[in-house]
Amino acid sequence: MTVNLVQESPWRWRIDPTGSMRVPGVVFATRDLLPDLADDRSLEQVCNVATLPGIVEASYAMPDVHWGYGFPIGGVAATDVARGGVVSPGGVGFDISCGVRLLISPFRRDELTDQLPAIMDRLDRDVPKGAGPGAVWHLRDERELRRILVDGVHYAVASGHGTEQDLERCEDGGRLPGADPDVISDRAIARGLRQVGSLGSGNHFLEVQAVDQILDPAAAQVFGLDPGRICVMIHSGSRGLGHQICTDHLRAMKPAMVRHGITVPDRQLACVPVGSPEGRRYLAAMAGAANYGRANRQLLSEATRRVFADVAGDGDLRLLYDVSHNLAKLETHEIDGQPQELCVHRKGATRALPPAHPELPPDLAVTGQPVLIPGSMGTASSVLVGRTGGGAFHSTCHGAGRTMSRTAARGKISGRALLAELADRGVEVRAGSSRGLTEEAPFAYKDVDAVVETVERAGLARRVARLVPLGVVKG
Repeated sequence: MTVNLVQESPWRWRIDPTGSMRVPGVVFATRDLLPDLADDRSLEQVCNVATLPGIVEASYAMPDVHWGYGFPIGGVAATDVARGGVVSPGGVGFDISCGVRLLISPFRRDELTDQLPAIMDRLDRDVPKGAGPGAVWHLRDERELRRILVDGVHYAVASGHGTEQDLERCEDGGRLPGADPDVISDRAIARGLRQVGSLGSGNHFLEVQAVDQILDPAAAQVFGLDPGRICVMIHSGSRGLGHQICTDHLRAMKPAMVRHGITVPDRQLACVPVGSPEGRRYLAAMAGAANYGRANRQLLSEATRRVFADVAGDGDLRLLYDVSHNLAKLETHEIDGQPQELCVHRKGATRALPPAHPELPPDLAVTGQPVLIPGSMGTASSVLVGRTGGGAFHSTCHGAGRTMSRTAARGKISGRALLAELADRGVEVRAGSSRGLTEEAPFAYKDVDAVVETVERAGLARRVARLVPLGVVKG
């Protein structure tokens, strides 16, 4: 497939509709950040997404865009619910509610220099990681899991795992409404029982960071960020439960498409109308996985707080914000000047709500939503803030974005060499496996600082602070 890019600005490109595309494609990227069309078919996927029934405005790609299942990772698309708009599990991905949260500690960098190795050792011991079972919270039975699926962080906090302030700083208050455990398969339930409070594998991590630069002093003051401040960033999702839910509903949607008369250019874009029985079941199951993913990160936060209390003497780590990267949500946005209910897919993309948005807690209404953009292992992460007039349905990127497959990355460097390289940069690494470590080598990703600068230049969000890694626990 030929993709014809038209440059609209140094940070924005357009793909005009051709064939069965219903809307244009829009790519936020500099020339250097565009995918290599010979090796990465993600821009073809942008065009394929533009064919979905009910899609409005554009099929968007963020500067961290790369190839994914059906949708590109870094893709954003919204469909009009009232006009037959569809929901597609490929627009969410297998790791439903994969997301990031940032904890702000009472410590500065120079206060933890001596304790950092011990903190990393304890985090390595106390935080379950890897692809299999493992959990901070050992649930009593399936009934407790069903409470998590419905109430998310609310149930975790009610059970003694966190504070009311944690709820205020979670997307959707820590609970996405509409979850129904009855539409989640027994296999998914079984996979979720023993993984509440675990990192998993792949690009998931728990990272101790220090604030390196302040770029928006006013917003940084509201957020509690200042130079040298120690923070902890947690990146994980809904583990095996979310993966199974995606698998189950993809399988159910493929024959349902025939009944609904839907055809798509890629079978990985299986979809059904949002209001159909299959669409409602998927959204109800997806909401359960979202609540599970948020509870998972909440329990990882509690484990981190205990480690800091035991090793450093103070576990009062305040949650700045928790936001998901992989969700489809029913939201109201203006299209052609009229408010419409849309199903907004964000896959490898995150919300960036502007100041005064009604879903923000009162203390963040003046600034806008904190946007958390992790770097690749060993590189800087960023805190941004949503801005008025930001496009793509208040969305932005979610990270650096891969440029190299995991297999290719493993062939470029050994685990021992990568550990030594990161140690030379002053980063304490605790990894579950050498293979998992090399798959996430920094050279396998785009330059995250360039990605974040592009987001700002394109008007999607504004930079607040840059954070550098001190220690990382990898799956």
